[in-house]
Amino acid sequence: MKKSGNKSRQIWTTVAFILVLSGIVIFSYPHIADYLNRQYTNLSIKSFEKTVDSMQTAETDTQTEEVKVKTPLDELYEKVEAYNENLYLEGQKELVDPFSYQVSSFDLSEYGIEDNLFGYIEIPKIDIKLGLYLGASSENMVKGAVHLTQTSLPIGGKNTNAVIAAHRGTRASGSMFLNINKIEVGDKVYITNAWETLTYSVTSIEIIAPNDIDKVLIQEGRDMVTLISCNPYGQHTQRYVVYCDRVVED
Repeated sequence: MKKSGNKSRQIWTTVAFILVLSGIVIFSYPHIADYLNRQYTNLSIKSFEKTVDSMQTAETDTQTEEVKVKTPLDELYEKVEAYNENLYLEGQKELVDPFSYQVSSFDLSEYGIEDNLFGYIEIPKIDIKLGLYLGASSENMVKGAVHLTQTSLPIGGKNTNAVIAAHRGTRASGSMFLNINKIEVGDKVYITNAWETLTYSVTSIEIIAPNDIDKVLIQEGRDMVTLISCNPYGQHTQRYVVYCDRVVED
């Protein structure tokens, strides 16, 4: 009987240990996922910056005082500008089907840029730095923030509104836009693309319906970035929207 009792206690001790360990893992996993996502983001951004630097070096090598050679980086910028201009002139007429957001507006691999990474977004108020990917596919949204196709690409300029979305935190991807509700009017948002870093200031915040397309359209004369995520947290019945306008810092 004594041996049987000892064995029973050993079993229950093992079960208790497993339960405690499981609890620790469950509690820690979001923090681990957030850490891993930050590391992935940093590596992706370093790769992006290295590619851009090499393109700029090639540009310098090919230029002379007499001859200015158009580089792939120049060509890409011209195409992005044209894309934004056409969106404005055509009134974003194709911004109707949410599934179309999954298809990216450009294939950046043609320019040597991996994973359609257009740059990155930084929001100091909520301590995030995320890669900015073209196309709101499930694959891209696990990696970072995404640009919604049929909205302006984030290079700035009059009559533009780049809509950028991210998850409100998931087990697989970490926090991302988890604390978007803590952003306040006046907070700064920084967008770095292949050419420069743009500074935006939060001007207003709204909660809208998922199909309220009018709320994310280009607004005449403005240079905007609009951040969007699901609301309330853990649900998809609404969208939390943060509107930002371009500012020029000294």
